[in-house]
Amino acid sequence: MRIVAGRFRGRALTPIGKGDAGAHLRPTTDRVRESLFNMLAGGRFGDPFDGTQVLDLFAGSGALGLEALSRGAAHVTFVDDGRKAQSLIKGNIRLLGCSDETTVIARDARRLPPADAPCDLIFLDPPYGKGMGAAALNAARDAGWIAPEALIVWEENAAQDEPEGFDLLEHKRYGDSWMTLLEAQ
Repeated sequence: MRIVAGRFRGRALTPIGKGDAGAHLRPTTDRVRESLFNMLAGGRFGDPFDGTQVLDLFAGSGALGLEALSRGAAHVTFVDDGRKAQSLIKGNIRLLGCSDETTVIARDARRLPPADAPCDLIFLDPPYGKGMGAAALNAARDAGWIAPEALIVWEENAAQDEPEGFDLLEHKRYGDSWMTLLEAQ
């Protein structure tokens, strides 16, 4: 895995290796990440990276949040309760030298602490097919993590319906993955 574009372009991230079977680590491939970020940066969603506060739920390796940081986000908060994921995220932050622009919360994404400030871009990449995405999104909203009109990118193995309080922008399929783009009301 590598960072696709921006100031960290081409930098390799920590290899996942065999990982932890219980961690459900399933990183978004470079190709899918590149297509997704090119779509986000294409103008239809404004400028979702410039100075943005980002929340990366079920962060895994942290690749989505780090890609956003590379493209101009101001700060990324990573949330994952897996030991392997936390190790990968912290290792990738060290590799890129961006610890002052990141926060790692070792917690279940469905049980978030109150936010210091709301985020305008949220990545939601729960374990596929376990029904955890909507619960995490609602927890983030209830804890003040989601700004009005925030853009949410939800990756799952099927297109997702929008939870109450969110508007569906579109569904996009990349191989076995579906991206559901939502806007907070």
